[in-house]
Amino acid sequence: MKNPLLRTALAAVTALALTVGAFAQAAPAKQAPPPGGKPKPFAVPAAQTFSLPNGLKVTMVPYGDVPKVAVLAVIEAGNINETADTVWLGDLTVSLLKEGTQKRSSAQVDEAVAGMGGTLTIGMGADQSTAGGEVLSEFGPDYVKLIAEVIQQPLLPASEIDRLKADMLRNMTINRSTPQSQANEAFRKILYPDHPYGRIYPTEAMVKGYTIDMVKKFYDDNFGAARTHLYVAGKFDAAAMRKAITDSFSGWKKGADPARTPPKTAGKRMLQLIDRPNAPQSTLYIGLPITDPSNPDFMPVRVMNAILGGSFGSRITSNIREKKGYTYSPSSQLSIRYRDTYWIETADVTTAVTGPSLKEIFYEIDRLRTEPPSQDELDGIKNYLAGIFVLQNSTRMGVINQLNFRNLHGLGADYLTTYVQKIHAVTPQQVQEVAKKYIDPAHMTIVVVGDKSKIAEQIAPYEKGSSGGN
Repeated sequence: MKNPLLRTALAAVTALALTVGAFAQAAPAKQAPPPGGKPKPFAVPAAQTFSLPNGLKVTMVPYGDVPKVAVLAVIEAGNINETADTVWLGDLTVSLLKEGTQKRSSAQVDEAVAGMGGTLTIGMGADQSTAGGEVLSEFGPDYVKLIAEVIQQPLLPASEIDRLKADMLRNMTINRSTPQSQANEAFRKILYPDHPYGRIYPTEAMVKGYTIDMVKKFYDDNFGAARTHLYVAGKFDAAAMRKAITDSFSGWKKGADPARTPPKTAGKRMLQLIDRPNAPQSTLYIGLPITDPSNPDFMPVRVMNAILGGSFGSRITSNIREKKGYTYSPSSQLSIRYRDTYWIETADVTTAVTGPSLKEIFYEIDRLRTEPPSQDELDGIKNYLAGIFVLQNSTRMGVINQLNFRNLHGLGADYLTTYVQKIHAVTPQQVQEVAKKYIDPAHMTIVVVGDKSKIAEQIAPYEKGSSGGN
């Protein structure tokens, strides 16, 4: 070998390989981690609650030592209050709430919030709308007054409606172009054919037809003190915050009481294929309606979901990701709304293994329905869920979100403080029982988005029957 640099480099690589090999041989065997400690109950500081004569409810929780306070107004007005002809009208209304008040422009609102060292976010979901954020503790009372101004005295400027409608149409076009959105829209329409929960997108003509008068009517019909709960968490002067809340919200109209009509759903076996020619992957949505958080079964259901597909070490994920390599990020979840929940497994799988992926998903469902998990597997999942819960409550807004979840679903006052113990009390037999009771393949809806020419034959066996080709 004439090249001295090459000779030196090869010698170095050889020496490194020998060193690594020797180190590997000398490395001690991997030790098992120490057992986890006894779970500690989650403690929430005592909350101060009161109501105003107009029906507005208030919950204030001292939390943490950082000089910041979170304030969130939760209004019982959401997409559930839209009709079949006014899909996203609520979203347009909330967007216009961000465009200033009768006293300040949107820029002045932003400037005021920035001066308090905080943020203000306004949004709408299926059941509720929210307005709030966090600021430095010293500005807590002023922040309460600003939130009150934004939601009680919105400008709702007609000059901005065309721009916001154009934004909505553009975002809708982008969203509907993805296979995941296409699958979700089809899945929800099947589960909720005549209910607002099943209306994911409006038509273009619908959005273009919305007027400022329609927005004002939606606001007047759905926003008011009787539908509002104000939450405060963090470091704050309780007397000063209470005075600010009373002064700022007492004059708000009571408005209508909360109006919700939960859907009447029943799972049914249906397979829908949406053709996406030349797609390299198939998007799978598999699920059915189950019980909601007000049912005592729901805690075992949470554990069951985490074992089946709702955690990185879950059975479906281990099967079709780790063992088979069919997909990168499959997952299951409990999609929760007022008095309604559905369980769903989603995955983007390689086109050639669309059918085999369905087979393995149903195999894992059937396995959990026919035999309970081992105690070791269950203990790992329960520790995971307990840890996630504690993390979710480690921030001011996290505590508010948990309190709002409890109130929305009518859960007991001890929901937060007993959550960890109830998770750890779930048995292997309970997991099997709720899987058998609620996750029945014979009632599951299956939506597949992919290349029909390549996957139609693969998925045909799953159109009927409990588990397709299993």
